[in-house]
Amino acid sequence: MAAEGSGIDPMHQFLVEPMFGQKLVLHGYDISFTNSALFMFVTAGLLWLFMLGGMQRKLVPGRWQAAVEGMTGFIMNMMQTNIGPEGKKFVPYIFSLFMFLLFANLIGLFPLGIVPGWHPFTVTSHISLTALLAFFSFGIVLVVGFWRHGLHFFSLFVPHGTPWYILIIVAPIEFVSFFVRPFSLGLRLFVAMTAGHILLDVFASFVVQGINSHTPLGALVSFLSMLMIVGVSALELLVAAIQAYVFALLTSLYLNDAINLH
Repeated sequence: MAAEGSGIDPMHQFLVEPMFGQKLVLHGYDISFTNSALFMFVTAGLLWLFMLGGMQRKLVPGRWQAAVEGMTGFIMNMMQTNIGPEGKKFVPYIFSLFMFLLFANLIGLFPLGIVPGWHPFTVTSHISLTALLAFFSFGIVLVVGFWRHGLHFFSLFVPHGTPWYILIIVAPIEFVSFFVRPFSLGLRLFVAMTAGHILLDVFASFVVQGINSHTPLGALVSFLSMLMIVGVSALELLVAAIQAYVFALLTSLYLNDAINLH
C-alpha cells in the first residue's frame, strides 16, 4: 500500500521493481533481479523444501510425509478420473503446476507488511506469469494431440453425429472455443488474485484513514473495515486453493480431450 498525497494507491502492490533499487541493464536489455523474480524463487524454494521433507519413504509416515503423499495422491486421483490410466504420465507436470500455483497464491497473502519496508508480492497477480503457464500447458495439449492422432486431431472440432449443414456452423465455433482456452485459463487466475488483493488494500486504507480522522465515525469505519479484512482474508485463502485446483483441473481436462478425442 502506497500513499500518494492524501490518497492510497491500491495498485502499488503489483508494481515490479528492481531489488534494492539497483537496475541492471546489459546491451540495452533490463535484466534486473526484481521483486517478482524474488518471490518466484521463494515459491520454488519452499516447494522444494516441502517435497524434500516429505520424500523420506518411512514405513510409518510422519505428518510431513503424509502431507506430501496426500497431495500426490490427490493429483493422481484427479488424473485417473479425468483421463484414465494414461493420465499417470502427466502427474508430475500437473502436480508441479498445482503446487507452484498454490504456494505462490498463499505466499502472496503472508502479512509481510507488518515489517517496515516489506510487502508481499503475488506473482500470480501478473498476467505475464499466468499467461505463460496457460500457453505452456496448452502447448503440451497440442503436442500430445498431434503426436497421438496426427491430423485426425482436428476431428475434435467435429462433434460425432452432427449433420453437415449444422457442422459448417458448429466446427468454427468449436475451433474458436478451443483456441480461446489458454486465454481464459490465464485470465481467470490473474483476475481472481488481483481483485482480492485490491479489495484487501482498499479496506486497509479505510482502517488507516478512519484512525487518522480521530472521530467516532472514523473509529467505526476502521472497526468495520477490519472485520471485512478478516473476512476477505479468509475468502482469499479459499480462493488461493480453488484457483490453483481449477488451473490444474482444466489442464487435465484439456489433456483428456487431446488423448481421448471426446
